[in-house]
Amino acid sequence: MKIHEYQGKDLLAAHGVPTPRGRVATDADGAARIAEELATWPVVVKAQVHVGGRGKAGGVKLAHSLQETREAAAKIIGLDIKGITVRQVLVEPGVDIKREIYLAIVMDRVSKRPLVMASAAGGMDIEEVAEKTPEKLLKFTLPPGYGMRPFHVQRLADFLEIPESAQKTFHAIVNGLAEMFYAKDCSLAEINPLVITGAGQAIACDAKVIFDENALYKHPELESLRDDGEEEPLEVEARRASVNYVKLDGKIGCIVNGAGLAMATMDIVKHFGGEPANFLDIGGGAKAQQVADALRIITSDKSVNTIFFNIFGGIVRCDRVAAGILQALESLPGFNTPIVIRLIGTNDKEAHEMLKGTSLIVARTMAEGAQKAVAISRGATA
Repeated sequence: MKIHEYQGKDLLAAHGVPTPRGRVATDADGAARIAEELATWPVVVKAQVHVGGRGKAGGVKLAHSLQETREAAAKIIGLDIKGITVRQVLVEPGVDIKREIYLAIVMDRVSKRPLVMASAAGGMDIEEVAEKTPEKLLKFTLPPGYGMRPFHVQRLADFLEIPESAQKTFHAIVNGLAEMFYAKDCSLAEINPLVITGAGQAIACDAKVIFDENALYKHPELESLRDDGEEEPLEVEARRASVNYVKLDGKIGCIVNGAGLAMATMDIVKHFGGEPANFLDIGGGAKAQQVADALRIITSDKSVNTIFFNIFGGIVRCDRVAAGILQALESLPGFNTPIVIRLIGTNDKEAHEMLKGTSLIVARTMAEGAQKAVAISRGATA
């Protein structure tokens, strides 16, 4: 789960990290009012979207007066940045930047530990730094049960050549970032840039925070930070229906029970020359309503021309899945998308009896189902 920069800065500030204290506006006049209340010039007007590259896209502007602030906000609000329309801007005091530093903690899947990354080449794409000048990037993992220790912080300060005047604020930033990372179960906590000011102080001028979705049940307070407007609408609908769904670019909608089987289903569709339109896992204990919700979500994707149900009845009963499909079809008047279905396992005989006389195309094996779905999809495309 991603959040906006201003929300990330609020969380960092709560953990003792010094940040520019600005506010968010949804129109040009509101941005000007914030700048007037800040009573310091210049101010920075920054697009608030869940994607990077805002500066290159024209989403970050410096303003030296109320009129410039109003004009900057008017240009940024409504701007399209990587397919997302800017709906709000952060207005905050400008910072006297002497140096820019990159600092982040990310969950490393290889070591299965939090990985600390830092570079003196802040403000740049860290991937480019890692590829072209790896000697400028320091990386180390944090040991389980200990977190960030004083010697870790000093190692960072030495590598980045933090001046004596900024040591105190730099230590506060590193420790606060680590505290927030652990306290909120983050998968990524990034400051880019961390700035050394002309006065010799360290300050976090940006914040990118991503929470581990699997740990959100422990943090109900974070749900209010979610911005559904920044997410794929079908994925939002799927989350509300307790269905695991990720939209892809193909034409064959896949509805499967179990994440492993869902991945295998996408693979076999690709193997036979088709393109899956999604990952969708209705779960091992799916009920008829979840199946119906899944079918409604799939059919809301206008690119889908064929649907492939691949259900192994272990915990979930095949007759429940069949009931869900029939229930969904009754609630979708005019539905005419071809459905290929493979049901095997608990109560599969009962399920097949329920589906007799319908327009559903039954397959006995996963391979047979995938081949039929691909053939139908190709015919529909043609």
